[in-house]
Amino acid sequence: MKLISIPLVDWSNGIIMIAVFAFVVIAMIAVLVSLMNSGKRR
Repeated sequence: MKLISIPLVDWSNGIIMIAVFAFVVIAMIAVLVSLMNSGKRR
């Protein structure tokens, strides 16, 4: 009897999800920095 091994990490999908998450975080940081810079000009 052979046990079916289920991988804990699916790299084909995980890398895409990590890339999307990183892109969202970078976009939020860019928006925050632009808001801080626009606030200083007043």
